[in-house]
Amino acid sequence: MGSCESDCLKHTSDHLAQFYQISEKEKKQIFLHGGIPKSFNVQTKTFNETCFMIRQPSLDIINCLKSIDHSKPTVRFVLYGKKGSGKTLCLAHVLHYAHKAGYLIVHVPWLGNWMRRCQECSNSETKEGFVDLNIDAAAWLLHFKTQNAHILSSPEAQTTKEYAWSKREITPKDSSLLELIEHGINRVKYASDTVVALCDEIKTLSVRGVFKTFVAVDGFNAFFYPNTRVYTEKKEMVHPQKVTLTEGFMNLTKFDWNNGAVVVTVDEIAIAEKDQISHMPRYLLGKDGFEHLDPFIPVHVADYSKKELTSCMDYYRERKWVKDYPGLDEEVQFVSGSNPYRLMKVCAPL
Repeated sequence: MGSCESDCLKHTSDHLAQFYQISEKEKKQIFLHGGIPKSFNVQTKTFNETCFMIRQPSLDIINCLKSIDHSKPTVRFVLYGKKGSGKTLCLAHVLHYAHKAGYLIVHVPWLGNWMRRCQECSNSETKEGFVDLNIDAAAWLLHFKTQNAHILSSPEAQTTKEYAWSKREITPKDSSLLELIEHGINRVKYASDTVVALCDEIKTLSVRGVFKTFVAVDGFNAFFYPNTRVYTEKKEMVHPQKVTLTEGFMNLTKFDWNNGAVVVTVDEIAIAEKDQISHMPRYLLGKDGFEHLDPFIPVHVADYSKKELTSCMDYYRERKWVKDYPGLDEEVQFVSGSNPYRLMKVCAPL
């Protein structure tokens, strides 16, 4: 077993259940600001390497991406599965592929952070009844800039229209997208509006063939779950569709554009505990969310197969993470129920 083909452009079903390593340089560029679960990240520090398991759901999406006709409307994939089954890491594998394959990446590492743990909220100055999450928006712009540094330096990455932020502040037409992004980072009060403008520009430029774009949102169902922890200045709860940022990502997850692909996860953890009663897309997205994404390709992320569990235990054994003894795998399988997250937790103290 052990690690295999490290170039994710070459992964095929021959590599299923094997681990592959992502370089520190790529990890810093793609995942510096999120996208790898905290508990898993702790493990990568312990082993001094970041390895993803090659699993069927990621491979299915990667194979589709390889054969997609980019002149057709954008295809939407929805990763779903029980808590701890590995949806975020499947998404991370596909993100790594998209990065390698030259896509512009639009990635929201965990939507719940905005809707349930935002840094600060303020009433929008430009859109009546909307609420800005400007600190989170500025942090996201930095994330986007980091992930796409190599693409944003292209001379074609330019705004298609003018943006007037105030009487004195204007981002002219044909400015570089980097200027637009920098403005949103440096002038935080405009960060939310900048994200919406950027998403719109990305869509236009993709249709014009300047980019092919990969959109990834983890916990996408939080856009449609009414009980947020975002409040107006009068302390009224704000529906996610009234959060300025939402508009940009709603725009990029429609299928009225081409030269792009969309992969989202739906996750119970993105909503309040009392409503975590099903992991199915229809339930988590609700009527509006389901209709927004329909038609989409559902991709189920299951618990570990026998082969995957053995591979994971072999990985731990090779790194002296578990003390091996006869019957260990069966025991661990029983205690964890083959759930990837629980398996990791069970093995931590062994």
